[in-house]
Amino acid sequence: MKKLIVLTALAIAMMIASSSVLVAQTTANGTLTVQAQLTSSMTLVFNSDGAGVPLSSGAGTNAATLNFGNVSAYGPLTANVGRSLVVGTSFTVNTPVDVVVNKANVTSANYTLTAQLGAAPAGASTWQVGGVGINNATATTITASGAYASSVQEQIAITVPWATTATSLNNTIAFVATAN
Repeated sequence: MKKLIVLTALAIAMMIASSSVLVAQTTANGTLTVQAQLTSSMTLVFNSDGAGVPLSSGAGTNAATLNFGNVSAYGPLTANVGRSLVVGTSFTVNTPVDVVVNKANVTSANYTLTAQLGAAPAGASTWQVGGVGINNATATTITASGAYASSVQEQIAITVPWATTATSLNNTIAFVATAN
């Protein structure tokens, strides 16, 4: 009987050992190499200024539209459009727009902001951003050391000579912020 118990225990032990071999799973291994190159980046967005004409589209983006509405030396103007006259010479209309430049992974403390008209101005008009004359031939520095992550008010102004007849004063202004 003792022999039978030993043989039974040995048989049970062999069955347990063989069942763990039967349950073993096949595996495979792999290694994934991950690469990423961190680059510096900046954004420039336009926002409506509380003292100015609200942007008609694109607020909070880098492609906005500012509509002065009808402008003239003496007629009514859209709310928040300013006007100054040099009687017999010209009149200027203006309104502020906010420009915000943000950075990520950039070590510079500030930026330079330039502006350039997209086309020659109509009606011999002249254009200004932040009190600085701009044209379509070259980019002009508006701000030499702008502060990141702050809303900077820039006055957009159009001066129209007295002799200019009724015309559309549409144009684009390309703004470029460059890390210093």
